[in-house]
Amino acid sequence: MTLDDLRAFLAVCEAGSLSAVARDLSCTQSAVSQRIRRLERELGLPLLERQPRGVAPTQAGRLLRHAANDGIGALDLAVRQLREIRDGAAGTVRITTGAISVRHFMSQAVVAFRAQHPQVGLEFQTSNSGRGCLDALAADTADLAWITIGPPVRGIQQRPVIQLPWVLAVRADDPLATHTTIHHNDLADIQHIRLPENSTSRRSLDGHFAQHGSEPDASTSVADWDTAMLLAELGLGHAIVPTLPGWRAAEHPGLRLIPIPSLPPLATGWAVRRWETLGPAALAFADAVAESLSPLHRHTPTIPITPKPRSHTPA
Repeated sequence: MTLDDLRAFLAVCEAGSLSAVARDLSCTQSAVSQRIRRLERELGLPLLERQPRGVAPTQAGRLLRHAANDGIGALDLAVRQLREIRDGAAGTVRITTGAISVRHFMSQAVVAFRAQHPQVGLEFQTSNSGRGCLDALAADTADLAWITIGPPVRGIQQRPVIQLPWVLAVRADDPLATHTTIHHNDLADIQHIRLPENSTSRRSLDGHFAQHGSEPDASTSVADWDTAMLLAELGLGHAIVPTLPGWRAAEHPGLRLIPIPSLPPLATGWAVRRWETLGPAALAFADAVAESLSPLHRHTPTIPITPKPRSHTPA
């Protein structure tokens, strides 16, 4: 039993004539009859009966016609939808990331992507950690994860997109606010607002402090970089945070961001299970984010994310 056999059978039921279907299919009446007989042999029941004017389905034929109509209709719909997804014209892109990432890293890309792909849905899932983002990829509940790039993870491909230099966020009237750069020795006496526990950014800072054998006092911890900067602006401490794309200093006159050259930049970017298996829409969204970030950080290296088939290895 093939789909072509079932389609021919449905067409005969609809037209009530073998010859009419043969004309529509540009084949002989004998070829249409062979398809019907093949179905009857496989099922062991007659499916059509001759009438004074053409043919009509038997009781078994009516049962098959009803089932085949539903099945082939659903299959045809699925094939159309799959072709639209393949061509990047429809479907949904599922992105998992932290709470502040869409605002700082993706806002321009979302607008550009929506203009170019109006029929594609965007589904954003918020996670409170990079580990949670990677778990969503592993569970296949997300296509793309925007994360702080960390150590290799089995079964996950990580691709840096942008490097974020570290800065010290201090209140404008703080003594450190007059510095043009911050050196490691300047950090010894700060009131450190610690970054999220178990985050890649915090592990990076902790590793730096451990390497230099000291860590500033910390009485406050936060769940994200934005909150750390807000508390610094309120004078509740000092925050060591990565420079965020699109940060507008004019909107925060009470805050100063001072570069810390001794800290290596923090890499952020995409994580996926396999680039080769992503649909065109997901790839287009990933590219849109990279393109929107490039002009914002021309002074820091960015890494193109357009995948090259068969050239990637899991990170």
